[in-house]
Amino acid sequence: MDKLEQLTQKLYEEGLSKGKAEGQAIVEKARSEAADMLKQAEDEAQKIIAQAEKEAADLRTKVEGDVKRAATQAIQATRSDIEQLIIAQAVDAPVKAALSSEAFLKEIITEVAKRFSAQESADLALILPEKLQKELEPFIQNELGKIIGKGIEARFSKKIAGGMNIGPKDGSYFISLTDETFQALIGEYLRPATKKILFG
Repeated sequence: MDKLEQLTQKLYEEGLSKGKAEGQAIVEKARSEAADMLKQAEDEAQKIIAQAEKEAADLRTKVEGDVKRAATQAIQATRSDIEQLIIAQAVDAPVKAALSSEAFLKEIITEVAKRFSAQESADLALILPEKLQKELEPFIQNELGKIIGKGIEARFSKKIAGGMNIGPKDGSYFISLTDETFQALIGEYLRPATKKILFG
């Protein structure tokens, strides 16, 4: 019986030892796998953080660029508005006054019509400000035709505040000499000088 007990004890101890060893190996394997999983999770987390930081930096750069661009555009628009206001103050009122003056307009009509009729064989057509019809119509009907030696037709329009449009009677083209075209033309000449004076 002692031998049987010894044998049983031996088998028990060997089994126990083997079970402990296997259990220890399973635990070690689980620990190793857990460490690998933890390392993988940490690496993935670092990648996600790095990507988020890169996207945040890109967004910040884009937003800063957009803000700078918007600020530059706003400054340019403000400069342009200031320029336009100054040019308008310097040009608009004097041009409107001159091109709404009956005497001045008669001089312009006469000079332009003379030059125009020297180059064009066709009769002329004028479009003039309606507000000056009473003053200009007798001049055009009675005097201008005699001065240029051609037929001339005049229409009066509310769309023209000052100045005139002139062209062949057939309407093939016309030249605009209105207050708006003069203001634009003079404004173009003044703009560089105004810009230099205002902004260096």
